[in-house]
Amino acid sequence: MIRINLLPWREARRKAHNLQFFILMGMVAGLAASIVLLVHGYYAARISTQEERNRFLKLENTKLDKEIAEIKKLKEEIQALLSRKQVIETLQGDRAQTVYLLEQLVRQTPDGVYLKSIRQTGSRVNLTGYAQSNARVSTLMRNLEASPYLENPGLVEIKAANVNNKRLSEFVMNLDIKRLQTEADAKGKGGKAAPGAKK
Repeated sequence: MIRINLLPWREARRKAHNLQFFILMGMVAGLAASIVLLVHGYYAARISTQEERNRFLKLENTKLDKEIAEIKKLKEEIQALLSRKQVIETLQGDRAQTVYLLEQLVRQTPDGVYLKSIRQTGSRVNLTGYAQSNARVSTLMRNLEASPYLENPGLVEIKAANVNNKRLSEFVMNLDIKRLQTEADAKGKGGKAAPGAKK
């Protein structure tokens, strides 16, 4: 007995192929979407981690900037204190200079020499006066050079002058005051303080 299939088998086969194709396309699309989601999640996590690191670095940089500013401020304060200390030490070392200068001028000025003016600028002293002769001026210079507190006497000018109908020698002289070594200087250099320095 012969059986005849009257159903449209070609159309059924086409539908089956189409169904398989759409199922396969759906699976591929789902797999691709899953891969995209996984990659996106991975890179999103990496970006989030990097942003967290960047925030941490910014916070640490801000802290470091504050600490650097504080260190700079402390250095400036230390420098200012050292400058003040230096000024105080200099004043302490030089406070007796005027006393020593006047005392030495009285001691070292020979008879026949009269001082008209004394002007001090720092450790430099300018003397103006009269002497009965040039020899008296030479004696004054030798005495000043031998002084423990004065040094480098130098004659700037000497000329004849009439004072109260007397013929005298008017002179201008420069000299230096030796800087007295303070106790702090002596300790720093390991030496002894100069004569007259505070002990």
